[in-house]
Amino acid sequence: MTGFGGQFETEAVPGALPKGRNSPQRPAFGLYAEQLSGSAFTAPRHENRRSWLYRMRPTADHRPFERYEGASLFAPGTANEPVAPNRLRWDPPTDLPGGADFVDGLVTMMSNRDPADLEGVAIHLYRASRSMAGRVLVNADGELLIIPQAGTLRIFTEMGRMELAPGWVGLIPRGVRFRIEIEGEATGYVAENHGAPFRLPELGPIGSNGLANARDFETPVAAYEDVDGPCEVIQKYLGSLWTTTLDHSPLDVVAWHGNLAPCRYELARFNAIGTVSFDHPDPSIFTVLTSPSDVPGRANADFVIFPPRWMVGEDTFRPPWFHRNVMSEAMGLIHGEYDAKAEGFQPGGLSLHNLMSGHGPDVESWRKASDADLEPMKIESTMAFMVETCWPYVPTRFALDRAQPDYDLAWADFPKAQLPK
Repeated sequence: MTGFGGQFETEAVPGALPKGRNSPQRPAFGLYAEQLSGSAFTAPRHENRRSWLYRMRPTADHRPFERYEGASLFAPGTANEPVAPNRLRWDPPTDLPGGADFVDGLVTMMSNRDPADLEGVAIHLYRASRSMAGRVLVNADGELLIIPQAGTLRIFTEMGRMELAPGWVGLIPRGVRFRIEIEGEATGYVAENHGAPFRLPELGPIGSNGLANARDFETPVAAYEDVDGPCEVIQKYLGSLWTTTLDHSPLDVVAWHGNLAPCRYELARFNAIGTVSFDHPDPSIFTVLTSPSDVPGRANADFVIFPPRWMVGEDTFRPPWFHRNVMSEAMGLIHGEYDAKAEGFQPGGLSLHNLMSGHGPDVESWRKASDADLEPMKIESTMAFMVETCWPYVPTRFALDRAQPDYDLAWADFPKAQLPK
């Protein structure tokens, strides 16, 4: 199944999906009808997100949740002391837990807002070297955008299976339970969106085509697991992790229909738009997905990528220019090199430029771009991304203790401009 934000219907067993009634008196095969809502019931039709699930047992059947004792690096809360307005950058972490599954291999690097506000975003890294056995994860605080950097993830959600390799991203809606299986080791990033669900940005003067196409988002077909036996449910709720144990697998949805569903997207399908004359356009032209805030044009979160592309602007400084802005930028690198930094920014690493922090190219990148012979050139073999937000990020203690100590030196030794006497 393909598409983003459309209406879907799928069944793993013929006849499991009712026709004409969402909640019939007697669903087929003794299944239970359950609605999963990602928006208020009365949200406008174009904003309304919900799906009907037809499952073997209702999700209401569970014992009380208790605090989860593992995964101390996931959702630990941010640093308590005042946060300096410093630019920060991290090497790929080498001290994440070894032998962990996806849940215990997550570490929170930064976040903003209280999840209870239904606003804000958090950035996590993960390192996993075993599958989630006998357990599932569900996030009540927000949706999860999973960005693999190395290793393939096999994700079994309530609504079907999908595979994520580096170069793909996967979006799991708030409240959907899932299990991740791997072979070998997998590392990557997770953006946790507490605000309005991600959607495609408006195209404005670009017109009807360009950027990410709705038809390229792939939604899974129904698949279910009929397994009796202990299964741990780990739930993230109001910034903390909680656990309960079922006597069966909750991945037992036999059929579903609606417009709230997991999906995946291959970043190579993004149709980048750029200048064909002069000047460097704003990075908003690279937006794949956006979560709007209450202020028109100001995003709660934007997922932006910097893919391979042609650069042809005449008399133009082609890397990102020096800038300060009201948005806060967390950037990661999936593979290759980023064109505004000569060194120090590695695949699997992370950087943070909070609101009104001056940043841009380092000296070497500035000099190279300023002196370049501006022939058409193609930036190849790279994929960087940014999770931009209108709220300032607050790093965790784990992140602050591991930031590169000399990142500010990237902007040292710029020559002073020489004005005419």
